[in-house]
Amino acid sequence: MTIDMMIKLVMVATFVLGFVLPFGYFFSGKQTKTRYKKSFYSNLIAVIAGIAIATIIAYNPGIVEAAETSGAAETGLATGLGYIAAALSTGLSCVGGGIAVASAASAALGAISEDGSIFGRSLIFVGLAEGVALYGLIISFMILGQL
Repeated sequence: MTIDMMIKLVMVATFVLGFVLPFGYFFSGKQTKTRYKKSFYSNLIAVIAGIAIATIIAYNPGIVEAAETSGAAETGLATGLGYIAAALSTGLSCVGGGIAVASAASAALGAISEDGSIFGRSLIFVGLAEGVALYGLIISFMILGQL
């Protein structure tokens, strides 16, 4: 199994275990505060475990030596950490953008319900909050362009 296949397998497993299963559990039954806490903590544990596995793969010298002997000398530790940096910049900026949009959109809806003439101004604030996620995506493209 090549390094690319292992990284793809870890990414898919992290996605399934970190997002699909906890939210499937939360939405499958009655949505209570304790179910939300359980799904949140299981999501957090799965994502941290995926990052730990990816870090172990990146720091394992046997994997790096196997990649160098197979003719792919440019796939080393720096490339693996570059992929992790690109994923973190996109993921964390999207989380921050989601938090910003949640608060800005709810405030905008409350303001629009009182005075409909401020729709354009409130849309600008929601759009600015969404821009945070786009900046993280641009940074990740810049990181991937250097690899």
